[in-house]
This record gives sequence, C-alpha cells and structure tokens, in this order.
Amino acid sequence: MTPRFVVHEHNASHLHYDFRLELEGVLRSWVIPKGPSMNPSEKRLALLVEDHPVEYIDFEGIISEGCYGAGTVVIWDRGTYKPVEMGQGRITFFLDGEKLKGAFTLTHLKGRGKRNEWLLIKKKDQYASSNWRLERSLTSEKQRELRERIHPCKTT
Repeated sequence: MTPRFVVHEHNASHLHYDFRLELEGVLRSWVIPKGPSMNPSEKRLALLVEDHPVEYIDFEGIISEGCYGAGTVVIWDRGTYKPVEMGQGRITFFLDGEKLKGAFTLTHLKGRGKRNEWLLIKKKDQYASSNWRLERSLTSEKQRELRERIHPCKTT
C-alpha cells in the first residue's frame, strides 16, 4: 500500500499547518508555522512533534476549549507519497496531493537547542512555482459545518 500524507490547517492559539507522513504505523508529524510552499526559495521551518495515530489522517473538527490543541482542524491537503531517500537527518519524498506535488526534502537542523527543528524545502521540478501562494481552507461555510463536530477532551 502506498503511504499517505495529510496537511491539517490548525487554527489553535495561532494558525499553523500540521504536516503528517504515514510512516512505520504512525503519522510522523511536524508543525509548519507558515505552512508548506511550492516555491523552492521559501524554506519553511518544521517543528517535529509527537507522532499521531494513523486514524487521525481523516480528522476534521473543533477540539474543545481547554484541551491540548484546542481550535479548528481541517484537512488542507492530502494524498500519497513516495519515499526517495531516508537518511540520518534528511527525508526526501515525492508528494502526490491535491495541492502539494513533486519532490520535497525535510532536513534536520543541527546545533544546540535545535533537536526538533527541521526545514521543509520544495525541490526544483516541474511542479515548483515561484508565484505560489498559500490559500486557507477554512471558509465560513466549513466553520459552520464543523460546529456540529466538536470533540471533547479525552480524560484518563
């Protein structure tokens, strides 16, 4: 089975994008504050966060106030990916999504205090665009639809 990816537009304490790759039975996840880009000259900071269950790949809804990650989550993009190179501190892959297409690299930043800091970089290929602009998915219509899907905090 071809591995999948998803990008969640997450409007929590601040708007950001959660980039998730299906890998080894989980969704390996990075927070991209400014969102991904199809422009190779725009390197995006990507902060590695905790893995998420694969079932989260289809999640959309409102996480209740007071919960970790409280706010609205919508799927901004999704599709499949093909790993090209996976080495120490570098992951190169080919995305086939609705918005994101082509070759990308996640590169781990080295140095003191940079344990979770990576860069998401679009490779120069036929899908790259210097004119590309990120467009939000959360419309007022989508917001109304999500109000019916409020997820309470899980308590243990």
